[in-house]
Amino acid sequence: MSEQNRLGTEKISKLVFEFSIPAVIGMMVNGIYNIVDRIFIGNSPDLGSLGLAAVSITYPVTLVLLAFALMIGVGGSTIFSISLGRQQNEKAKYFLGNAVTLAIILGLSFTFFGNLFIGPLLHFLGASSDVMPYATSYLSIILYGAIFQSIAMALNNFARADGSPMVSMISMLIGAGFNIVFDYIFIVLLGWGMAGAAYATIGGQFLSMAWQLSYFLSQRSNVRLVLHNMKLRVAYVKDILLTGLPAFFLQIANSILNVILNVTLVNYGGDVAVSVAGIITSATTLVIMFVSGIVQGLNPIIGFNHGAMRADRVKEAMKIGSIAGSVVTITGFIVIQLFPDFIVQLFNQEKEVVSLGAKAIRIWTLSFPIVGLQIVWASYFQAIGEVRLASFLNLARQVIFLIPLVLILSSAIGLYGVYISVPVADIFAFSMTSYFFFKHLKRYNKTI
Repeated sequence: MSEQNRLGTEKISKLVFEFSIPAVIGMMVNGIYNIVDRIFIGNSPDLGSLGLAAVSITYPVTLVLLAFALMIGVGGSTIFSISLGRQQNEKAKYFLGNAVTLAIILGLSFTFFGNLFIGPLLHFLGASSDVMPYATSYLSIILYGAIFQSIAMALNNFARADGSPMVSMISMLIGAGFNIVFDYIFIVLLGWGMAGAAYATIGGQFLSMAWQLSYFLSQRSNVRLVLHNMKLRVAYVKDILLTGLPAFFLQIANSILNVILNVTLVNYGGDVAVSVAGIITSATTLVIMFVSGIVQGLNPIIGFNHGAMRADRVKEAMKIGSIAGSVVTITGFIVIQLFPDFIVQLFNQEKEVVSLGAKAIRIWTLSFPIVGLQIVWASYFQAIGEVRLASFLNLARQVIFLIPLVLILSSAIGLYGVYISVPVADIFAFSMTSYFFFKHLKRYNKTI
């Protein structure tokens, strides 16, 4: 039985489990990079809260690089898949080659311009005079690994499109494994501080890139990467970038949000508040990554059965996905509300950080139980081809609701206004997503 036939005939619960588990593992591993850095940095006596603040301050730069890499990877792999489906193998080879060339140009540009303007950039991102040395030490090295990250991220998407999701998962496992081991060696044993954390990160990214390149340069891949196809062609570049724009805008919005959060937190709570936000982001990211993995597993199942006009199977997949997403975020909510001190202390044990962090993380996650549903329901529109609506709903929380709420409530209440704005934005985003989701289901029932 072919893979596509299975999507239309296999038991839905079995398909969701089979497709989601590798995606969940991949997403969770991908989230480990930043989290492991913060755990080792926050618990290092030489770095502590200032080191945590430095990682948080530099995070928007990572997100911007990720936005461009995803635009290339998601855009290129999507057109790559369509070309293969149309038996246009030569075009597929050019999309792969052009995407890798774009990733190389992107990485080199970030390295050159990032280090050239690193001082003004960190001032713009809200680095205080105390945090500046730590942030400079960390970011200057991270920027030299930009080419590794951009190529690895782009090829992760192409490996899945080439029919090898396990290659992507192993790539992330290799990178994260190196990062964890060498964070301990460089920071704890050798005392290299922020530079050690950065070297561990880019070392893991280099191994991920090397693994992906070894796949696409070998006969294991269905479509091989060859030098001839890496020569840029305007038509291919245009298709890649335009198709990847939704993924790009989502990450850019996240970067803008982080900049605004950091600047606001510095104004109202200083470096400790920035450290606390970094801890909260790390803890909640693991939960969100888990739900995102479930969604990645759901999308091909929903997309195929929607195209086959099998409304019953679409509804069943959405029901299972909604339950799974809710269970994950409700569990995360319970753990965070019951053990906030323990979670904060995993990253840093300074009294001031733990005291503020325990209160802040409880407020930040008050609406967590509904976040799982919002993510699953918003991604449903991506699966059925409603890309614009899916992008709008994903951006709604960050751009339409959260940024204005952060600015308004922090002005009115101060530091705690920033924390309160997060659950309020989640409620607004959930309400908007629910409206479109149930409106579409009502129309869906009539047409299918």
